Amino acid sequence: MTDIAALEKRLQALEDINAIKELKARYLRACDLQQPDAVRDCLKPEGAVIAYEGFPPFHDRDSFVDVFRTMGCQSGIYDIHHGANPEISLTGPDSAAGKWSLYFQNINLAQRTVMQMGVEYDDDYVRQDGRWWIARTATKRTSCILQTVDEKGQVTLVSLGEPPAAFGEAPAQAAEG
Repeated sequence: MTDIAALEKRLQALEDINAIKELKARYLRACDLQQPDAVRDCLKPEGAVIAYEGFPPFHDRDSFVDVFRTMGCQSGIYDIHHGANPEISLTGPDSAAGKWSLYFQNINLAQRTVMQMGVEYDDDYVRQDGRWWIARTATKRTSCILQTVDEKGQVTLVSLGEPPAAFGEAPAQAAEG
């Protein structure tokens, strides 16, 4: 391989990794802004797999977006998804794998709760029709702080450490106590 060809290959790899980082940023921002069509547009059109801990697995983007629209796109729901520490590996000319750390915060006015979670993403990406898509995304929740806020603004710590079995529920130790 010539020096120019090697440089072109390295440049393409950097451009691909940057495009994947931008894709993930668009996805996280669309989640925060309650934009289900933008969320949908980040996921592979056919056969996307979404396996988020605390939710049932989804094997297509439309069924996932329907649940997102129902649960996450409501007035009084405020989410913050801050993705960090990306590790992107190109696994082929049109495929890649990625790991991300996520700081997630959910404010639910109806339930009067504030939840903060640490989450680890494990993603696969594919390039089709000249653009990158999220083909598979899975999460593991690593930590959780769940608080309730009463009508006077008094904060009560419900859980510290373990995430709930299902998103939106109280953690097991809180339910038992």
